[in-house]
Amino acid sequence: MKEKVQKFGRFLSGMVMPNIGAFIAWGLLTAFFIETGWFPNEKLAQFVTPMSQIMLPLLIAYTGGEVVAGKRGGVIGVIATMGVIVGSDIPMFIGAMIVGPLAAWLIKKFDKLISGHIKPGFEMLINNFSLGIFGAIFAIIAMLGIAPLVSGLNNVFSAGVGFLVAHGLLPVTSIIIEPAKVLFLNNAINHGILSPMGIQQVEETGKSIFFLLEANPGPGLGILLAYCFMGKGSAKSSAPGAVIIHFFGGIHEIYFPYILMNPLLIIAVIVSGASGILIFNLFDVGLTAPASPGSIIAIMMMAERHSYLGIALGVLVSAVIAFVISVPILKFMGKDTSLEDAQKKKDEMKRAAKGLAAEAKEEKAEESVKAESRIRKIAFACDAGMGSSAMGASVLRKKLAAAKIEGIEVIHTPVSSIPADVQIVVTHKELGERAAHSNPNAERILITNFLAAPEYDILIADIQKRNQT
Repeated sequence: MKEKVQKFGRFLSGMVMPNIGAFIAWGLLTAFFIETGWFPNEKLAQFVTPMSQIMLPLLIAYTGGEVVAGKRGGVIGVIATMGVIVGSDIPMFIGAMIVGPLAAWLIKKFDKLISGHIKPGFEMLINNFSLGIFGAIFAIIAMLGIAPLVSGLNNVFSAGVGFLVAHGLLPVTSIIIEPAKVLFLNNAINHGILSPMGIQQVEETGKSIFFLLEANPGPGLGILLAYCFMGKGSAKSSAPGAVIIHFFGGIHEIYFPYILMNPLLIIAVIVSGASGILIFNLFDVGLTAPASPGSIIAIMMMAERHSYLGIALGVLVSAVIAFVISVPILKFMGKDTSLEDAQKKKDEMKRAAKGLAAEAKEEKAEESVKAESRIRKIAFACDAGMGSSAMGASVLRKKLAAAKIEGIEVIHTPVSSIPADVQIVVTHKELGERAAHSNPNAERILITNFLAAPEYDILIADIQKRNQT
């Protein structure tokens, strides 16, 4: 079930993540040139509405359609999404997420149905006209049927959010957001759910608190600082580096393993997240566009000009509360992770020294082929393929260079689309099942600590052994 939820969340966020640059461009234009912006300019402010109501939904639709059925799916996704755009007066991000992939799936089914039945010489004619005819039909259906439905759902969501805001209950959302983040659903929540709601609010008020609900780096900062003082072993030694990567680099995935090592810390992030939202709400602050990555630098760049004090205070308060709650938990209930890591590393080195790879070869022929093959391509996979995976790939490249190992390509990739020619996949253990489905032929190395995983050194030693000529 967790894998299915992660996969669905990845699909939602996957339609937004590749287009984050466009969202940032729209956010900067909004922050600078709307009536309440830094440099109000009525002419330049004309960018804002067309970009949010037309450009961004079409980008989402094309990306979602392309994932389902390639470029042909992307094109028909755009055509169909024009139906929900024309049929509504609100930004149709949710509509684009529905219509784009749906239209692509339908044209994919049609293409499969007629495959092998087209007479030679008529392929281009059939392909072009089928795309045009079905695109026009889907656009009409989307305009008359899906747009009113999505608008109705939007009114329900808006009423629900309005109720939470009016009654001061918005901090309650931390009960859902913070645990979901630790299960690597952070991108799905932020870009699949909160960003569309936030963009609509920006259209109305020029800023939105929804962009801050998941992106707030305060809770993670407090957890990591607690490990700096009260952690043990590798968890403590790696925490200072994780603080910099999380707070300034915006890679929130870096602190998830620290919570998974001691699940009681989920209490700290829920309470601190709710506290931060409370401060944001009291000071009536917001961002003009999604902050991606979720670093304090990106947040401040996307902040509405009257929101700096409230945002800084909210981040600070949430970090302090997370720290205060985490310290006693780590002090009285923390595990000696140094001993565990050392024991794990020792056992694995011992297995390699005793030649257990040879024993595995006798038990399973396929594993022997993998063990003996020369390693040429390694992938570090994370949920979106942009944050922790990029960092992990960089760490591996440096370790390979230090070991003077050449001729190995190290890439970072979304866990749901690992290339078929990758021989070894390094990913977090929570994403192991998804990695296995994405590329079942690759060896998997599952880690828990992105910065100080003992598996890195074991992998380097194994590559040196296997790549000897």
